[in-house]
Amino acid sequence: MREVISPTPLKPTRKPAAPVVIWNLIRRCNLTCQHCYTTSADKDFPGELSTPEIYTVMDDLKAFKVPVLILSGGEPLLHLDIFAISQRAKDMGFYVALSSNGTKISPENIDKIATINYSYIGVSLDGIQETHDNFRRSKGSFNEALRGIELCLNKGIKVGIRFTLTQSNAHDFPAMLQLMDDYNIDKFYLSHLNYGGRGNKNRDDDAHFSMTREAMNLLFETCYRWILEGKEREFVTGNNDADAVYFLHWIREKFPENAAHIQAKLEQWGGNASGVNVANIDNLGNVHPDTFWWHYNLGNVKNRPFSEIWQDISDPLMAGLKSSPRPLEGRCKTCHYQLICNGNTRVRAVQTTGNYWAEDSGCYLTTLEIKK
Repeated sequence: MREVISPTPLKPTRKPAAPVVIWNLIRRCNLTCQHCYTTSADKDFPGELSTPEIYTVMDDLKAFKVPVLILSGGEPLLHLDIFAISQRAKDMGFYVALSSNGTKISPENIDKIATINYSYIGVSLDGIQETHDNFRRSKGSFNEALRGIELCLNKGIKVGIRFTLTQSNAHDFPAMLQLMDDYNIDKFYLSHLNYGGRGNKNRDDDAHFSMTREAMNLLFETCYRWILEGKEREFVTGNNDADAVYFLHWIREKFPENAAHIQAKLEQWGGNASGVNVANIDNLGNVHPDTFWWHYNLGNVKNRPFSEIWQDISDPLMAGLKSSPRPLEGRCKTCHYQLICNGNTRVRAVQTTGNYWAEDSGCYLTTLEIKK
């Protein structure tokens, strides 16, 4: 959106040396959210990586030039060594983010959290009070999460809201944006429902395409207005790379003179990065193409370094994900915007059809919108 207002020259494409790693350090969580991709619970899960094993993996990731670690769970703040692990990662020079439900950010640990100096903390909210508490299956969890956000803001920590859009909470989306404005929260991450873990069991609750389009329009309009008002905030969407194509169509309607420039920028971004620039390590050390592929293991870091696992294209899924173009089928194969979307989210395709390369059932673009 900033490129619409103040275009910058198109620079040569820079390919990251290694992927961003989302690392589920622990599966234990104090909540049992409806759309949890890890199907976490408030109990110990046997076989999780020990702290020394985590450090060994971290050394390999650094040598492999992984730039970013997103420490997740379960609830990562329930890990007994979370602050030692986080501090070591910071000392090694990683960009370190924390993905939390917010309820365990407290007056008792906020000073430790501030001392770590996380690059970013993302807190999940599923709507305003009643909606959130119902999704999280825990009364009072909204107030606890909001308290955690406030504690971070008061310490000057960059913090953001993560919101997964479904039919059951789409009505709260405008209020979520208002909450961001009221508290001057740094970042908003709108996630589309992806079919992994309890998210797969609850996929019938995926937002209708009309709701998705309404939410995206409101997001675009709000982002544009706030930039004009001088509000320095970030908006990110995830788990539906059709968003980028929909954004391009929005630009063509609102700012047609900028459309070619925006299209070039979006093509340079490249769309879905699962198996390429995004990776996941789960609590047991299994490596996945991203966080929604827990049903598909590429290898385990206890037996083989991540750096070797990630580069191995003898695995047919990884070979396909890393190929350009990907071996897409259906609407995705005939789509004119593969350079922008890159086939969208393959896990939705396999969960609904059994075929990794089938069209993504979560694409909300019309037939006309994906034509040249």
